[in-house]
Amino acid sequence: MESSVIDRVIHGIELTAAGFLAAVTALMFVSVFLRYLFAWSIPDSYDLSCLMLGILIFWGMAGAGYRGEHITVDLLWSVCAPRVQEAMDLFAALVTLVAMAAFAWMMGNKVLGTLRDNVLTYDTQMPVWVFYAVAWVGLAASVLLLVVRAVRLVLRSDAFARLSHHLTTAE
Repeated sequence: MESSVIDRVIHGIELTAAGFLAAVTALMFVSVFLRYLFAWSIPDSYDLSCLMLGILIFWGMAGAGYRGEHITVDLLWSVCAPRVQEAMDLFAALVTLVAMAAFAWMMGNKVLGTLRDNVLTYDTQMPVWVFYAVAWVGLAASVLLLVVRAVRLVLRSDAFARLSHHLTTAE
């Protein structure tokens, strides 16, 4: 049951990233079309596309981090024993988790600073902090999903299974 809930959350996160990708693509296509055919541009199209691109990247990182589909170098990993591979996977997941948690913390500070400083887009004077906040939610989801990944790696580990068995038989 837990797996299906996590799968639905991942699917929602990926749909959110895909929706922002579609919005950025449509905005850029329409903007270029209008600029070249009618010499007119959509107000704040550059700012909006940059802000939405940041959102889709941060939301996409959540799914990629959870699935372990980010860029990796498996040269050393591929020649190691399975137990060493498990340890390396867990270490990598924990390092990624710590880095992403620090990134989310700093992005949260950036959201608050942007809100406090009342940063606005140039043409339409839209508040930028809203876009930063949506991006931060993607980073927060990334941290939570990396915690789930690390826990699953520990629970799947042979070493954890042996330790668990040893603790239950010692009682």
